Amino acid sequence: MPPRFAFTIHATDGRARLGEIAMQRGTIRTPAFMPVGTAATVKAMKPSDVRASGADILLGNTYHLMLRPTAERVARLGGLHQFMGWDRPILTDSGGYQVMSLAELTKRSEEGVAFKSHLDGARHLISPERSIEIQRLLGSDIVMAFDELVPTTSTRDVQAAAMERSMRWARRSREAFDAGGEHAGRAALFGIQQGALDERLRRASADALKDIGFDGYAVGGLAVGEGQEAMFGVLDYAPGQLDPAKPRYLMGVGKPDDIVGAVERGIDMFDCVLPTRSGRTGQAFTRNGPINIRNAKFGEDQGPLDPACACPVCGGFSRAYLHHLVRAGEILGAMLMTEHNLYFYQALMADLRAAIRAGTLADFAAAFRRDYLAERPAPTGVTTG
Repeated sequence: MPPRFAFTIHATDGRARLGEIAMQRGTIRTPAFMPVGTAATVKAMKPSDVRASGADILLGNTYHLMLRPTAERVARLGGLHQFMGWDRPILTDSGGYQVMSLAELTKRSEEGVAFKSHLDGARHLISPERSIEIQRLLGSDIVMAFDELVPTTSTRDVQAAAMERSMRWARRSREAFDAGGEHAGRAALFGIQQGALDERLRRASADALKDIGFDGYAVGGLAVGEGQEAMFGVLDYAPGQLDPAKPRYLMGVGKPDDIVGAVERGIDMFDCVLPTRSGRTGQAFTRNGPINIRNAKFGEDQGPLDPACACPVCGGFSRAYLHHLVRAGEILGAMLMTEHNLYFYQALMADLRAAIRAGTLADFAAAFRRDYLAERPAPTGVTTG
């Protein structure tokens, strides 16, 4: 039988790592990008097409699924994998970020976070124990500890208090997970480092998490408006504060150039809604930067979205056709744009893995940034992607 959870590092290039996570539902190649399946679906995509893009693992959202259709219903229907038709690993976030950002009238206490649903106003409480219970009912393969997120613009006292509470919640999450019987015997638990942009707070958080002990560690509290320079500043030291033998997950990141820079700094796992959300709004990612397919200049462009892309969309449909679909509001437009973007992200991860294996990551990253971030004049009167 495959192991419950085993992380192997096969090669390094600078601080970047090439590895694999072996789990009972399959192997996850790292660095890995996890498409976001917020409500038991990667929007506009069939699970088989998500897998065909190269994804080894998906992310599901505890907050959204606890509200609709409820974790209890998903459990009765056989668990999240059977419910959504995905037989490979699923990571579920703890719900903490969504409670802080989406729910109405939240009240935080040592017990947890009480809130009113953004759907119907019903009152709920998420505690560390309830978050772990929901993730267990969903049948998650990688469970995230419950934490408290505060803005990076908060005072240091607020940031310190939130980090310290998150560490107390991390211990409660560990205890709740370990009491989970059969699920705990086949799933993994990740802790989340907090501390905003403060190196000493990050160190204290990392030490507390390592003392508790987790299968992997997330760098949390970033990609919340602080900007790439500040994020990279934290990533210059934060991954090194964590256990080097465990995978490192940067939550909610990000743009392709964010991912390249984070891999260079030792991050192994990523998730972000950007490729799917952008696809639904007409933005495509290409090796020469993002484009907005709605722009009039694409109306008669018979070329593919990205000449360097081997995805089915670029192999079968022109920019002109996609321009028409998106401008007309056709569902197929959202589907094809999303499919291309997911292929683009997975191709980027494959290229990063190959570069680390070959010891050429610095050259690859420099060439990628040169092409992707090249300055381009915006068409007059047209908003670009």
